[in-house]
Amino acid sequence: MATMAAAQGLLTAAALGRAHDLGAGVGADAEDVRQCLGGDGDAYRRIIARHQSMVATIVWRFSRDPSVHEELVQDVFVAAYESLPRYKGTGALSHWLARIATRVGYAYWKRERRDRRVVPLGARDVEALAEAPADEAPDYAEAAALIHRLLGALRPRDRLVLTLRYVDGHSVERTAEVTGWSKTMVKVQTLRARARLKALVEAAQARRTDEGGGER
Repeated sequence: MATMAAAQGLLTAAALGRAHDLGAGVGADAEDVRQCLGGDGDAYRRIIARHQSMVATIVWRFSRDPSVHEELVQDVFVAAYESLPRYKGTGALSHWLARIATRVGYAYWKRERRDRRVVPLGARDVEALAEAPADEAPDYAEAAALIHRLLGALRPRDRLVLTLRYVDGHSVERTAEVTGWSKTMVKVQTLRARARLKALVEAAQARRTDEGGGER
């Protein structure tokens, strides 16, 4: 179906925007963590300054409301500070922060879903999908905004795995690391989420057709 092909193109375009280096500042991080655990508040401020852009990019996947986004970024660094004594230093601090950012964002999605603040996929979104060329990648910003709304109609778990796999472009192994799921669970969840996304788009498209919009 053309609409689903367009959706796949949008996922590809959105993935082009993932531009953060998770391996930056490894040596400086190790020293700042040591100093921070020793009571040096300036050391943690340096960690924040070094990784704030990366964390903000990850959290942007979870909310595009500027005030919510700012609050989530703060929540990530508060959670990281409280968990710092448990940081083992066996991997890059940026990877550890990315896992915390993902957990904070996922918890926000679950609260949003619980409070029924999720907007269902509408006719306007389906129309935008139908009009998106399947054989060429659209503008990243437009694609990312539409994919954010499209995935927002899914359950948080489905939304998370599709965001990590197709928007952030993570491998099965990296997705398992970030979520804490097994690799088998990641593969199964990805297949289920793709099927649910397809059903959701087709149902919305059928409603649009019934209302007289038709498919172009």
